[in-house]
Amino acid sequence: MARFTLPRDLYHGKGALEALKSFTGKKAVICVGGGSMKRFGFLDRAIDYLKEAGMEVEVIDGIEPDPSVETVMNGAEKMLAFEPDWIVAMGGGSPIDAAKAMWIKYEYPECTFEDMCKVFGIPTLRKKAKFCAISSTSGTATEVTAFSIITDYSKGIKYPIADFEITPDVAIVDPDLAQTMPQKLVAHTGMDAMTHAVEAYVSTANCDFTDPLAIHAIEMIMNDLVPSYNGDKDARDRMHNAQCLAGMAFSNALLGIVHSMAHKTGAAFADYGAHIIHGAANAMYLPKVVAFNAKDETAKKRYGVIVDYMGIADKSASDADKVAALIAYLRKMNDDLNIPHCIKNYGPDSYPTETGFVPEEVFLERLPEIAKNAIGDACTGSNPRIPTQEEMEKLFKCCYYDTEVDF
Repeated sequence: MARFTLPRDLYHGKGALEALKSFTGKKAVICVGGGSMKRFGFLDRAIDYLKEAGMEVEVIDGIEPDPSVETVMNGAEKMLAFEPDWIVAMGGGSPIDAAKAMWIKYEYPECTFEDMCKVFGIPTLRKKAKFCAISSTSGTATEVTAFSIITDYSKGIKYPIADFEITPDVAIVDPDLAQTMPQKLVAHTGMDAMTHAVEAYVSTANCDFTDPLAIHAIEMIMNDLVPSYNGDKDARDRMHNAQCLAGMAFSNALLGIVHSMAHKTGAAFADYGAHIIHGAANAMYLPKVVAFNAKDETAKKRYGVIVDYMGIADKSASDADKVAALIAYLRKMNDDLNIPHCIKNYGPDSYPTETGFVPEEVFLERLPEIAKNAIGDACTGSNPRIPTQEEMEKLFKCCYYDTEVDF
């Protein structure tokens, strides 16, 4: 028996933020990030709508990108003091992911972070509060998923929390919020969404309910991501829907080792000034993982189906040729979005906000542990091909040097 779970309500389209007026409760806490929701007036609108609904409102702000365990615990303490019956998280994936983890700790104060990380092991929520997620970026789709990513900086590892209990009760997908994204964020979140859809389609947990969502998301992203990156506002509106469809797919079909690898390298080199942004990591690793997974016959055929829908190769072509076309197309997307092809080239030259590159000797020294952690990631189990330690190390080397996957 399988399960398919989505939010109870999803409000979408321009002006959907106004749905907050219809909420019933006494107190709401709003969790936000670094300030864009304030600068563009969306936070004030959300507060006003909730107050119009008759609620007292408190704000937890300043949630950092790739939120830490400490941020989660501090936020949960504030919730325990305020006692909200609605948790509203708005912004990119980081404040929503952090709020999901805070929600667990708020409902179960004795719960440790290690307890949260037990895959599909979270106790029943909603005894104290319901959860609403409002996305401002077009990639993570955490507004509709059963996942949260929290970083333990003491270990340099991102940990996925996975349980249908943390699927939001309400998702608000208002494209007005996505119009505020800077260009580089459009690229990163867009390739995160593409990775979600591709991995969901070839996942061993795919099903008739997830396949149409994944395929349609891929078609939309193919048509709209690069135009959105180049400033097309209508394309950016459509991308906000596309990433949500991809999220619906992967929340139920699960993911694969692109995400396992991204989770375990994102903060692994922070001490060298190289914080590998999640979407950029996915973009760099996806073509290599497609090549690796295509050694599995079932995965190769499903990649071929993706290519048929994309129309980037003749339908009569062999599955191997279709896989090659998909890899070439994904690499071209990275070029169009100014995303480097490998870890070696990731740094200040392409990302001025970074302060350093990943030194080759440091990468090789840490590789065995990173590979081990990636294999143990929650996303690995649904990948169509489970790598050995040796294969994972080889795959990471291909992603570092941008060499061919031939194993």
